Amino acid sequence: MTPSFPDFRFLVQWLGPVFASPGPSRYGSRRFGPVVRVSDIFQEVDEDLRHDKWLKLWKQYQNYVIGLAALVVLVTAGITYWRHYDQQQREAEGLRYALALDDARAGKPAQAADALSSLAGSAHAGRAIIARFEAAALRARAGDEAAAIAAYDAIAKDNTVDPIYRDLAIVLWGLRALDTVDPQTMIDRLTPLSGPDNPWHASATEVRAIVHLKTGDRAAARADYQKIADDLTAPRGLRARAAQMVAALES
Repeated sequence: MTPSFPDFRFLVQWLGPVFASPGPSRYGSRRFGPVVRVSDIFQEVDEDLRHDKWLKLWKQYQNYVIGLAALVVLVTAGITYWRHYDQQQREAEGLRYALALDDARAGKPAQAADALSSLAGSAHAGRAIIARFEAAALRARAGDEAAAIAAYDAIAKDNTVDPIYRDLAIVLWGLRALDTVDPQTMIDRLTPLSGPDNPWHASATEVRAIVHLKTGDRAAARADYQKIADDLTAPRGLRARAAQMVAALES
């Protein structure tokens, strides 16, 4: 049976997309299926190629990425643990230091000095040096001048200690060693500290003046005291004491 004209038009409209007709049909603009464009096909192929490329790269480097991630986690955990441990250690050191000072206030300087010396051997650098100075002072308070002198001398000769503390130890060593160490040895150790750039120069100069007095060199002692009295950077009390000594030596 031969189809009528309307049926033939419907057939053409139905088959139009199959033949990839890019424009509207002269029989109408109605479509009954998706139109597949060549650009869409290329875009899908390009996306597939990119996906395959990234998948290949991931397979090639996934072990390195996972290892790096694990390393970051381990390092972070290690740092956190170390901070916690370090904080606990500092708190324990503080407690030991406080207990040693309690012994000192309770009239047990030798016991306190022993505790501080033990603490200095294991404490952090800052608290360790403070404990060493405290222990030396307590040795002197307990009447053990030789131990105090040796403790200050050990600090002064310890190259791991900051120079500012080593110089302070020399000054304190000089004060304790006035009656036991050769005067010239003391002058030789104190003189490098008497320069204006040293923070302990005024104290070192005063100890050196005392050494001069002990040897009978009044002129050298007066010169040192005058230097301190004229030093505007010296502590006020030390300058006043030096001025008094200058006046006394002039009479």
